[in-house]
Amino acid sequence: METIFEFVNISKSETLEAFTQKKLNKLENKYDWIVRANIYFKRDENQKPNGYISEIRLSAPGPEIFAQSNENSFESSVANTVSDLDRQCEKRKAKMSTH
Repeated sequence: METIFEFVNISKSETLEAFTQKKLNKLENKYDWIVRANIYFKRDENQKPNGYISEIRLSAPGPEIFAQSNENSFESSVANTVSDLDRQCEKRKAKMSTH
């Protein structure tokens, strides 16, 4: 799976990339049909105490799979986003296997 990281209004973080890659590797191992992941990290100062936003868009057969989370840290935001993606991928897998 190809991964593309984009940091919007924040500086690049190797630690955050590694953390996110580790979470996405679990999805990739579970769902081998995922082709690419576009990951966006944003910081919104107007949403205290939250405002750490992560968006992940997965390219796979069929429509893109998208999830977003707004939490009080990027780590918890990524964890929630990947959890949402896992549920969506499970549904997609069920649809794929019934056809």
